[in-house]
Amino acid sequence: MARITVEDCLENVDNRFQLVLVASKRARQLMLGAESCVPRENDKPTVLALREIAGGFVTSAILDDTAVQPGLEGLEGDDDTVEQIQTGEGGSEAQVEGEPAGTPQLDSPA
Repeated sequence: MARITVEDCLENVDNRFQLVLVASKRARQLMLGAESCVPRENDKPTVLALREIAGGFVTSAILDDTAVQPGLEGLEGDDDTVEQIQTGEGGSEAQVEGEPAGTPQLDSPA
C-alpha cells in the first residue's frame, strides 16, 4: 500500500479545505456501495477516497453532484418531520436505553 500525502491530493483539488469536503463525500459514497476506481487492497473508505483523489479519478466536481446516492433514496421524510427538524420541536427528549419510553427525566441540580 502506497502512502498518500496531502500534497499528492492537492494536485487535483484546489486547497486543503476542499480536499476534506471531496474526500468525505467520496468516502461516504464508497461506504454506501459505490464502486471504487482503484483496487481496494483492504483499505478503509477514507483511504480509498484519498487514493482516488491522488490518482485523479475524483475531483472537486463531485461536490456539484446532486444525484441521489445509493441507499439514501426514500429518506426525504414528510413535511411535519422536516418542519420539526427546522424548528427544533419534537424529539428533544432522548430515550435512555433500558428505560421504557415516557420515563420522566430528572433535572440536574443547578
